[in-house]
Amino acid sequence: MTPGAPFDAAALPPAPDYADPRSWSALPERDDAGDAAPPSAPAVDQRRAAADVFYVHSTSYVGRSWNADTNDTAVNDATDRGATGIQATAFNGCCAVYAPRYRQANGMAFTRSSADGDRAIDVAYGDVRRAFDAFNARRGAGRPFLLAAHSQGTVMAERLLREAISGTALRDQLVAAYLIGGAVTVDGLRERAPDVPPCQAADDVRCAVAWNARGAAYVPTDFEMHRPDPRERLCTNPLSWRADGARAPADLNPGAVFLESDDKAPRAGLAGDAQCVDGTLIVHDVGATPRDLPSRILDRVLGEENYHAIEFQLFFMNLRENAASRLAAFLAASARQSR
Repeated sequence: MTPGAPFDAAALPPAPDYADPRSWSALPERDDAGDAAPPSAPAVDQRRAAADVFYVHSTSYVGRSWNADTNDTAVNDATDRGATGIQATAFNGCCAVYAPRYRQANGMAFTRSSADGDRAIDVAYGDVRRAFDAFNARRGAGRPFLLAAHSQGTVMAERLLREAISGTALRDQLVAAYLIGGAVTVDGLRERAPDVPPCQAADDVRCAVAWNARGAAYVPTDFEMHRPDPRERLCTNPLSWRADGARAPADLNPGAVFLESDDKAPRAGLAGDAQCVDGTLIVHDVGATPRDLPSRILDRVLGEENYHAIEFQLFFMNLRENAASRLAAFLAASARQSR
């Protein structure tokens, strides 16, 4: 919803304290939204995982303030149910899940460029940056980690990649960055995070993947992120894990997963072939998906064949398997280097 007043720093909700477990949607030492898993692909014991994932959630706030309050129970429930519980969980097959709450910006900050919107985004990023510092302070020195995010979270995570990871010792600990549903560009990575290039194969490490999923009949609406030109965006095909324009067949998808539904098993064949075309992942023949009433309303607002809201679910098992494969490649390379 459009904010009801100009941005006012004095009116911001209090900043989260990342020493307080309540400021996290998921932590590895407790039972929470980050623990759900398909019955055929259970989560690892996160207390014994070989790596960590820092996940930055998508927009879950629909109020009229410029920034959400991390003490708002309704917002936190929406985050846990509609973001952490269905996206961060793709990585609990290999990794301990850390998912901070943050004063996310109103969605209009991303669809309509304005100075007020930029200020709201800066507030959100400041929280994410502090959460990332807290994440690193909690972990063992040198432990590998994955960076994962969706939508608004990807805006924050890409900036984190540029400002806090690239060019630092943390880059050497980065397994991969999964920057889904945002406006990540090839040139942007090359210019501002040159040591974290686009991944070109399924077992590449210290690299980034990104996609924005749509159908062939999709017509852009006002709810697209306002920058940059979609043709400039990085597009990784999650069926082949290549950043090229080759069409990948549907049988490379081991299953979509909707953990928010009653049937949490992988759904092979729900989505068809996929191909990167002009910076967009075109997904063919997407079948009926289990969507509750708020989700159906969101789908209607986003437009026909806009798969932004289910970009993780459609390729959940691809993500789950790939995270484990990249981590295995990372650990093997590290072992060879230490000999």
